[in-house]
Amino acid sequence: MRYVVLDTETTGLEAREGHRIIEIGCVEVIGRRLTGRHFHVYINPEREVDEGALAVHGISTEFLADKPRFGEVVDEFFEFIKGAELIIHNAAFDIGFINHEFARLKDRPQLGEVLDHCSVLDTLLMARERHPGQRNSLDALCKRYGVDNSGRELHGALLDAEILADVYLAMTGGQTSLSLAGQNGDGEGGNGPQVAEIRRLPADRPLTRVIRASEAELELHAARLAAVAKSAGGPALWQQLEQAAEDVASTLH
Repeated sequence: MRYVVLDTETTGLEAREGHRIIEIGCVEVIGRRLTGRHFHVYINPEREVDEGALAVHGISTEFLADKPRFGEVVDEFFEFIKGAELIIHNAAFDIGFINHEFARLKDRPQLGEVLDHCSVLDTLLMARERHPGQRNSLDALCKRYGVDNSGRELHGALLDAEILADVYLAMTGGQTSLSLAGQNGDGEGGNGPQVAEIRRLPADRPLTRVIRASEAELELHAARLAAVAKSAGGPALWQQLEQAAEDVASTLH
């Protein structure tokens, strides 16, 4: 399955109020690995960027003035996402804006809507199902799953897509920690994953000393097992399996 992790930045919050896409960032994931292929572009929205949006992403109207318009980059963008499953955080927002941009291009009616060409997985909905009642912003998920987002001072479409790819892989990769703590650093309860840093030991470290049981200790152990088996009416299951394995091995020799 080919996945494309996607994020956009816009001039404001509502496409129906005339706001436009100003940045698209996409990264490709195949076989649970980032392939290194990506699509990234800044877009001239042909309108002013709202002050509230500017405070979030830091992309000014002046910076976008010499950038291509959406119609000039749409073909390359469409080829990159076509046929993929799109992974998006709060997908309704991004898909709504992309559909709005497609609809503006009267000379490309074949574009239709995103869902005509792609499937969509919303990581915000996934996170809400897995962590009900908790914060599920991208920053909160990074903290919960141990994903490094230290370079994310402002929102940026390509950086956010790369971070979301790591978050998605962590969310869908099974157990992420052996920690049994009841609270994590975010103050969240023990029902969610508890993430502990993985520490790699040096390969040239001193080997752990192995202390083997003495003959006397082995005899005491065997006597204890016999007493347990007598009390329980039979040997433990692991002893039965061990004996069965020995029986099979003896028949093969």
